[in-house]
Amino acid sequence: MRVLLVEDDVRVAAAVASGLRKRGYEVDCAGSIAEALDAAPVDIVLLDLGLPDGDGMDLCRMLRARQPEVGIIAVTARGEERDRVTGLLTGADDYVVKPFSMAELHARMAAVLRRAARSTPATHQVDIGGLTIDFTARRVLRGGIEVTLTRKEFDILAALARRPGMAVARDRIIIEVWQTSYVGPHVLDVHMAALRGKLGDPGLVQTVRGVGYRLNTEPG
Repeated sequence: MRVLLVEDDVRVAAAVASGLRKRGYEVDCAGSIAEALDAAPVDIVLLDLGLPDGDGMDLCRMLRARQPEVGIIAVTARGEERDRVTGLLTGADDYVVKPFSMAELHARMAAVLRRAARSTPATHQVDIGGLTIDFTARRVLRGGIEVTLTRKEFDILAALARRPGMAVARDRIIIEVWQTSYVGPHVLDVHMAALRGKLGDPGLVQTVRGVGYRLNTEPG
């Protein structure tokens, strides 16, 4: 899971980035609006509102316009009710007032990512890599023959099928399928092995080393 941390206080940024990396996040840091706008797309943004080259709320609007699905959490010392309301109306998904604990921040990040996963626009049916996947009926056909999957196996496949040909991070799959950020070190691997076996094509679900998995769009 990739995070953009927008914070101009170097010591605060270093401490938060270190805490997030220990929890398995990939963290990019930006100390200004200009640096944030030059950053690569991410899954979630932690945004300080007091930045040296402008107001963080303006940056929030720009980020939301550029990447509507990204999660944004305002992380700031501005604790007045009017500031919290303005931040949420500007486009932030949540608002955390400094000082905060890493446990609270992590929990809020997980909640925002869960909401983002649930709000992903649904497609009723797709044909990918020789598979027909019906999201509404929760059915999978391969060569016209139904493949019987468990609930978790179907959800894993659906998470990949909504992003055909794209690498999907392990953490993203776990959040979408289990609605939590942690399920144990090998739970996803066990379900993935079972899914691959049932699909009958070892090259259909590909491992992207250091990232996660990708659904091959070319039929085997």
